Amino acid sequence: MSVLTPVQIKEANAHLAALHNRVAELESTVREQAESLIRKDEQYRAAVREIADSKDREIFELQKRLVQSEETAQRLIASMKEKDIELDRLRHHSHLLAQMCHSRPVLDALVSLMVEAEGVTSLPISEGCNGLSKVPDYPQSEDDLDSDIEKTLFGTTV
Repeated sequence: MSVLTPVQIKEANAHLAALHNRVAELESTVREQAESLIRKDEQYRAAVREIADSKDREIFELQKRLVQSEETAQRLIASMKEKDIELDRLRHHSHLLAQMCHSRPVLDALVSLMVEAEGVTSLPISEGCNGLSKVPDYPQSEDDLDSDIEKTLFGTTV
């Protein structure tokens, strides 16, 4: 083997020292990068947790709003049904009032005759009612009254 000179030994030692320093620098860099990656991983995990929590809160709020909207829709549907029933009732009343108004002239004439009849103590037998020769004896049965009213109503309404 060959003998190394002190200069070669010094150069080799300097080279080993430089190599050792470079390894130490690289190990330090690796440690810093590992710590940085751990911090970034923790930050990303925290961000993901925050996003997931935000998403869960938003879903909860949307579900709550959906339930409220469905309740409001049910109340509105019930209100519409009530209003439809009331509308049908009012239409029926309107129809009845229209019939009453249509029958008013007949009723006015009847009331007028009744007022006049209250003022007369007795009717002479020879006198006719509105051109009729005989006045039937009273009281009449309800069937007679109904048929007279029907004739009057149907005669004037048709």
